[in-house]
Amino acid sequence: MAKQNAPETKTSVEALDDQLTGIEQKVENNKKIIVLASVIVAALVIIVLGYIYGIRKPGVAAANDAIGQADITMMMGNDSLALQQYQQVADEHGYDAGNRANLNAGILLYRQGKYQEAIDYLKNYGTKDEVIGAAAVGLQGDCYVNLKQYPEAIKCFREAASLSNDNPHLTPYFLMKEANVQRELKDYKAEAELYQNIIDNYPQYAADLQIDFRKYLERAKAQQEQ
Repeated sequence: MAKQNAPETKTSVEALDDQLTGIEQKVENNKKIIVLASVIVAALVIIVLGYIYGIRKPGVAAANDAIGQADITMMMGNDSLALQQYQQVADEHGYDAGNRANLNAGILLYRQGKYQEAIDYLKNYGTKDEVIGAAAVGLQGDCYVNLKQYPEAIKCFREAASLSNDNPHLTPYFLMKEANVQRELKDYKAEAELYQNIIDNYPQYAADLQIDFRKYLERAKAQQEQ
């Protein structure tokens, strides 16, 4: 019986050895994968830290210093030099400072009557909040009005009204601006609808400004029927 069982026992041991060898090989392979992954992660961390401390932070600091100089120049009343400085920050720097420089350059260019240049900078201003972002888009609309590019102006005033998110002061302001453009285009139906919107949804705006929008509504309706 012992002789009959010996080969079977040997086979079981050999099978166990084979299993252990396979497990050891898998562990060794996994170790290599873990080590490789650790090396990759470490390299990525070095790259990210290098960008933050070697590029981004110095870049942010330089941009902030540059726009700070432009702000001081503007506060001193030298708008022409401030414009040049804002343009330089906008053209050469990114980050928050470069973004704000686009807005300030656009405002100063608008004041100088350089409407197309103002549009170019305002388009690069990236903030889309319901106050400053909406006002920036609305200013683009004013530029287009002065350039007599009325369809583009209407698009801007509509976008500004949407961005302002039913702000009781800004939204009716942009609706009124669009109404003026629609009147210029002799689209009295669109003009009337805009004034009706203001009357129905923003009554306090009319009260605050002491403007009788119903008078303008009736005028648009009368001209629509002619």
